[in-house]
Amino acid sequence: MNILIHPTYFPNIAHFVAMVKAEDITFEVDDNFVKQTYRNRTYIYGANGKLTLNIPVIHSQKNRQKYRDVKIFNDENWQSLHWKSLLSAYRTSPFFEYYEDELRPLFELKADYILDFNLTCFEVICNCLQLELNILKTETYQKTVEDKTDFRHLVNAKKEQPKPFETYTQVFSNKHGFIPNLSILDLLFNEGPNALNYLESQTLASQ
Repeated sequence: MNILIHPTYFPNIAHFVAMVKAEDITFEVDDNFVKQTYRNRTYIYGANGKLTLNIPVIHSQKNRQKYRDVKIFNDENWQSLHWKSLLSAYRTSPFFEYYEDELRPLFELKADYILDFNLTCFEVICNCLQLELNILKTETYQKTVEDKTDFRHLVNAKKEQPKPFETYTQVFSNKHGFIPNLSILDLLFNEGPNALNYLESQTLASQ
């Protein structure tokens, strides 16, 4: 299966389930940037439940701006806040210390463009998962595609449908129950080397 999908900020479980089952993955990088999507946000499991980590971006005065051209608003100390949130949420998880040294530099790296930063984070996560994927990038935007399975709808954080993924142990599940389809970071910190096995065993319904 060849798929078309967005590179997002620490992709959620659904994104990774789609990718681990694909032979070839094409990243959509030529579409217009849209607010309130996973392009610049991810969800983790905090002490009070589902927590949003949002990367601030500089919105153009023009109506439309290409995803590849959107800059990060680095005047805010968002990376420090995100890292502190991850520490608070996962420092007691079984595998946080196992991956901490690989992930921490991402929150000290100054990147200008959201797409570039997402791709860098994605590479680090693939290394943590020991996952090799065949990645291509779009060169032009196509509204419909015939030669690939289109998973671009997964980028919409607000239109998301519940995903029937199997439960795994989460740090605060005794307080708020299992929260599905969080950032890959949640799975990684809780399941460690078993994370890839988990992803491969899940199914994802097409749109």
